[in-house]
Amino acid sequence: MTRLALLSVSNKTGLIDLARSLVNEFGFDIISSGGTAQALKEAGLPVTKVAEYTGSPEILGGRVKTLHPRIHGGILARRDLDADLQDLQANQIRPIDLVVVNLYPFAETIAQPGVTLTAAIEQIDIGGPAMLRAASKNFAHLTVLCNPNQYDEYLQELRLHDGVPSLEFRQKCALQGFLHTSSYDQAIAAYLSSQSPAQDLPDNYFLGGVKIQTLRYGENPHQSASWYRTGNPSGWCGATQLQGKELSYNNLVDLEAARQIIAEFRETPAATIIKHTNPCGTALGDSLLEAYQKAFAADSVSAFGGIVAFNRPIDAATATELTKTFLECIVAPGCDGEAEQILAQKANLRVLILPDLQTGTKQIIKQIAGGFLVQTADDIVTDTSKWQVVSDRQPTPEELAELEFAWLVCKHVKSNAIVTTRDRTTTGIGAGQMNRVGSVKIALEQAQDRARGGFLASDAFFPFDDSVRTAAAAGITAIVQPGGSLRDRDSIQAANELGLVMVFTQTRHFLH
Repeated sequence: MTRLALLSVSNKTGLIDLARSLVNEFGFDIISSGGTAQALKEAGLPVTKVAEYTGSPEILGGRVKTLHPRIHGGILARRDLDADLQDLQANQIRPIDLVVVNLYPFAETIAQPGVTLTAAIEQIDIGGPAMLRAASKNFAHLTVLCNPNQYDEYLQELRLHDGVPSLEFRQKCALQGFLHTSSYDQAIAAYLSSQSPAQDLPDNYFLGGVKIQTLRYGENPHQSASWYRTGNPSGWCGATQLQGKELSYNNLVDLEAARQIIAEFRETPAATIIKHTNPCGTALGDSLLEAYQKAFAADSVSAFGGIVAFNRPIDAATATELTKTFLECIVAPGCDGEAEQILAQKANLRVLILPDLQTGTKQIIKQIAGGFLVQTADDIVTDTSKWQVVSDRQPTPEELAELEFAWLVCKHVKSNAIVTTRDRTTTGIGAGQMNRVGSVKIALEQAQDRARGGFLASDAFFPFDDSVRTAAAAGITAIVQPGGSLRDRDSIQAANELGLVMVFTQTRHFLH
């Protein structure tokens, strides 16, 4: 009996070449539906429409096409079971040896600006996933292909194994089929969840991804690593790399940390330099060049080999300054032509363009043994009008603006976190210490003379007044912290005694 192939694809890449080989080289008959059948006919290839094969017309505007016993019986029949073969014969059903299906472009549809819920729902495929799941289940007796990149390997399998692909290949394709439908359903569930904002975190949480790159290694050379995207190319998957070596695992982790900091600043040119996910220098300036120069000067030693992020397109003057030291990566929302030419002098320097630096993840996921944790992103908007001045001395508008800058940077430093600033520039950063006193000392030691007349932010409350007194002794004039300690009164009293401004944000920003 002539073998039968069912072809029904949304993505028609490689379709005609595959079908031509199936017909001319291996003698397949082809059944197909909708646009796939039309494309095959236009290419001069023999094809039977699904509606003709089943005897049932496509109905409901194409919503029902392949949901028919002659289709699913042909896919699911076990060729080594007499009862199944008798059912096929009794119902005039031909066994299907190849199913080639990929699904409606749901992810691409919801990525379009302004897409409506109605339009999105119409791109939820029903028949496609049903065929994929059925064919994947029955891989012992047929082959399922869901991606054009499988076509050449399938044809090669036919040539190598007398027209019957190996069981190992069929099982591998079945796995891809289930992964494809799983990822598809996850995208739908995530989208519909986003349309129901009442529930931040669902009772069932699914995470699917498509590998876009195998990385050289993970955090260390003995760790393997890959990069996956969770939907349509967006975020770092949608960034344009103008030059430089391939991105590493650590590059991507640091780039995301840099993006999160720089996304806090919109109205004024800003620059941040990241090392090991912590900022070693962040600054605002009247120009991008000034912002970078200030950020670099904040800790020029740590800036060596760092990751730099800007909230404005890179200009020629800034590009020239960037070439004066060794950097791993630069990211900005744009880069003018002259700046590109200047940066090209550093061939290994990775330069990325990410137009929308402000768009981040809404949820944070961390894996633990036996499961994972999910939390909403720490993206609360800072509103200084809700801050509480608890000291006798009131801050001036300029001091309040500086405290806000320090607070926004501190939010992105590993806890326990202390940040000192002056002139909208970080001067000292104490990150990730086991006690807050240690973080204060590190930040002040790094700031040295720049602490005098400066400002200090703490990501959580001071449990005692010792850090307040240490900061005042170094010359700090104003402190911003969440408040909430049982001994807040001691810290406030110390601030008043020493003439400091102290402001409570009433919001904590731990970062573990």
